Amino acid sequence: MIDKNIKREIEKVVLVAVKTPELSDSLVEEYLDELAFLAETAGAIPMKRFVQNLTQPDHRTYVGSGKLSQIINYLKIHEIETIIFDDELTPSQLRNLEREVKCRVLDRTNLILDIFASRARTAHSKTQVELAQYQYLLPRLTRMWTHLERQRGGIGMRGPGEKEIETDRRIIRDKIAKLKEDLEKIDKQMHTQRQNRGKMVRVALVGYTNVGKSTLMNVISKSEVFAENKLFATLDTTVRKVVVNNLPFLLADTVGFIRKLPHHLVESFKSTLDEVREADLLLHVVDISHPGFEQQIEIVNQTLHEIDDVEKPVILVFNKIDAYSFIPKDEDDLTPLRRENLTLEDLKKTWMGKQQPTIFISAKNKVNFNEFKKMVYDNVKEIHVTRFPYNDFLFQDFSDQDWDGE
Repeated sequence: MIDKNIKREIEKVVLVAVKTPELSDSLVEEYLDELAFLAETAGAIPMKRFVQNLTQPDHRTYVGSGKLSQIINYLKIHEIETIIFDDELTPSQLRNLEREVKCRVLDRTNLILDIFASRARTAHSKTQVELAQYQYLLPRLTRMWTHLERQRGGIGMRGPGEKEIETDRRIIRDKIAKLKEDLEKIDKQMHTQRQNRGKMVRVALVGYTNVGKSTLMNVISKSEVFAENKLFATLDTTVRKVVVNNLPFLLADTVGFIRKLPHHLVESFKSTLDEVREADLLLHVVDISHPGFEQQIEIVNQTLHEIDDVEKPVILVFNKIDAYSFIPKDEDDLTPLRRENLTLEDLKKTWMGKQQPTIFISAKNKVNFNEFKKMVYDNVKEIHVTRFPYNDFLFQDFSDQDWDGE
């Protein structure tokens, strides 16, 4: 009998990145911070980081032979069996690295897929993740003989003269085809569900992963969407009906975006992203306390453009302003304002406050929430009146009251 009190030993890992000329030292560190957060989300402990300056990653082993020798020595001395690279490795790079380091080699894509697999809860998201995993695995089969669900060898398991690796490829192609069929059926069902919602105004929460979308969803709709300080805490899209001053609308919480989001995942999560495509209004949530939030904004905007070319209203919601200390400056202090010195009024005067429309809030502590509610209400009302021009009598003047969620 297995003792449930015995804790599984936490896996130790090493992180590796290449710094190309167009990347600054601070940006590489930021990328590695995110990779470390991904590793921690997957249940590992990053022990050391290795960075090499190269014009471009080595086509054979990603890093040069000298740096690779340093990494191998560190792995042996500290008895670490897993190494994670901050890029998607080619099949040949993966194969060569495993031959050299003789331990488990993961790339950024594989790590994200592993996190998605652990976070998937519904049959829909599980099917989406499984499809992405098989699409990632197929070109990399030369480094392993998986045999998947069949036993090694056996009568009738292979065609005449067919090699094991060719059989594995055929099995995975069949599985990919089956998963695509399953997803197509689910997509049709979800499309029917969206049509059954009628012409009610749809609002979607979008943004980088771990910026507080689920927390904001819980506050607005009074629901219990899973929220955690980890990447990709929520995979399945949650849709709730919200009513403000007799004005109903649908609010959707979507999966978070991330730098170098694996293209297999983007394709597999097509139906999930349909909530974004079909939304009338987007609430782009930004973690203003993150040092690289400007780049996160660019990544989200780029991803939105890839999945939906149609221009639609967007409210830029700068969240987590409670993470600022708001330390007041002395009148005689001539040092420049720093981030921790900015008040809410100071933030409104920055370039961020000049974006239209923009709001600064704390979803966790409900800071500046009345102004946020009014902004969302006004935008939803404008769309609603355009769609239903004879229903103006339903609306009342906005007052400082809580969201009414159903």
